[in-house]
Amino acid sequence: MGRGITVGRSPMNPAQPEAGLRLCGVDEVADPGAKGFVFRKDEALFAGFLVRREGEVFGYIDRCPHVGTPLAFMADRFLTREKDLILCSTHGALFRIGDGHCIAGPCEGQRLWSWKIVVREGAVFTD
Repeated sequence: MGRGITVGRSPMNPAQPEAGLRLCGVDEVADPGAKGFVFRKDEALFAGFLVRREGEVFGYIDRCPHVGTPLAFMADRFLTREKDLILCSTHGALFRIGDGHCIAGPCEGQRLWSWKIVVREGAVFTD
């Protein structure tokens, strides 16, 4: 658990948005910074977040590989104070921004699940 990379939409979560949905403008995510998103379809929820660093934008599913909890207790608070790593607020696990690899904490060696996104014309879209 926790090592897989999301390829396309997950057939197990009907709330995951279809490809091509505009999430936000790139400038709506601080650099460095993060922004979370939650989608609902009936009883199903899908949570994901974007991280922007040095002009690049990365997408991840908001789920810790250790116990499956959301990473942030407060809206858009996915990064450490230094804004150099992604932080799981539940157990303090630390993940690299560029690849989601856990470098410290109870899920060390695992990684966050990627949320496929694309940046075009100054905006971020699901892919």
